[in-house]
Amino acid sequence: MERRRVVVSGMGTVNAAGCGSVDFVQSLRQGRSGIGPVSVFDTALYRTHLGGEVRDFRPGELLPRGIPRRHMSRCDLMAMVAAFEALGDAGLRPLPQALQKAMGVVIGGGAGGMLECEEVYRRWLEGKARPSFAPFASFGCAATADHLAATLGLMGPKTTFMTACSSGATAIGYACDLVRDGFAEVMLAGGAEPLCRITYSAFNALQAVDAAPCRPFDKNRQGLNLGEGAAILVLEEAGHALRRGAVIYGEVLGCGVSCDAHHMTAPDPEGGGAILAMSRALADAGVSPQQVDYINAHGTATPTNDPIETKAIKTLFGPHAVRLAVSSTKAITGHTLGAAGAIEAVVSLLAIHHRFIPPTLRHEEPDPQCDLDYVSEGARDREVDIVLSNSFAFGGNNTALLFGRYREGGHRDV
Repeated sequence: MERRRVVVSGMGTVNAAGCGSVDFVQSLRQGRSGIGPVSVFDTALYRTHLGGEVRDFRPGELLPRGIPRRHMSRCDLMAMVAAFEALGDAGLRPLPQALQKAMGVVIGGGAGGMLECEEVYRRWLEGKARPSFAPFASFGCAATADHLAATLGLMGPKTTFMTACSSGATAIGYACDLVRDGFAEVMLAGGAEPLCRITYSAFNALQAVDAAPCRPFDKNRQGLNLGEGAAILVLEEAGHALRRGAVIYGEVLGCGVSCDAHHMTAPDPEGGGAILAMSRALADAGVSPQQVDYINAHGTATPTNDPIETKAIKTLFGPHAVRLAVSSTKAITGHTLGAAGAIEAVVSLLAIHHRFIPPTLRHEEPDPQCDLDYVSEGARDREVDIVLSNSFAFGGNNTALLFGRYREGGHRDV
């Protein structure tokens, strides 16, 4: 039996570099970073005061009238705005009733409603907390998928993934499997993550953040900048999308998942888990390393991650590695943790659809350990057929997604 093909027919995103895909693609083309001072909470006690904050976020102006927002967290609302953009982009607003019964949602994340939980605790310390605040205090990110399903009337599969910084990518891979295996014709999939004090404190305690705007793969990199945001894709069986005349941004060719089995926060020094995830994505797609045009790297700008990811790419791709374009867009969005894999999936599809490779900002001084083509001169106009998007997370949770331009005959290496 021929394997069902899965395409992306709609995208939506909210992040520091763009509220909506149109704004976001302009930021990527122009190398415009959204990293700046954090204002959603007081950063006076931290060594860094920067982050990829979604500024002037007004969900009431971005969502249809009548959407109940009272008991949704900032995280839920960012995902809701991204989901409505994706559905509108896919030509699925309003959703047909028959599709609602079969369509599902898979979301990756981490902190979920933690920002609101922190506010409840602050008010409690001040003697001002009220029981009516409790609905906001939804730990984790499971509530986001619940809100999306209830608001949109989605009665298909509903799942939440929390695999740290690979959560959004893992959610997309799983949703792709559901469509590919016939459990759904259409799925919403992606990730959402807010800035919050507990995450900001943890990364400061780990000394993994840079007090200045981050510089992935640069010799003088000091660490990451945290960010927030959401990205949602509409994944659809290819025949279903073609029959209704949908615009196809690209195809999900493959997904690879692995575990480093090494350390809670440090990656495997040999890049073994990263190599496994990337090679499994290629094998799932039936694509050879030589067919890949661009890698959207995990590229956190930490002293440890960047050279290990470089080593893993060089080991897997061999001589082709020096011909690959490799860039990290975390210097534009910040590291959005549970949402990062989903936001970078949008980056990958925009690169395919608009025929350009986004740059690695602030890559100025080469590092002998990071010696690939990091697109440091600015966005590069180029035909892009196949993109590998890497998400390598704490706990050694690795996910690699492979996207391609939709072609009737496919991309499988024969």
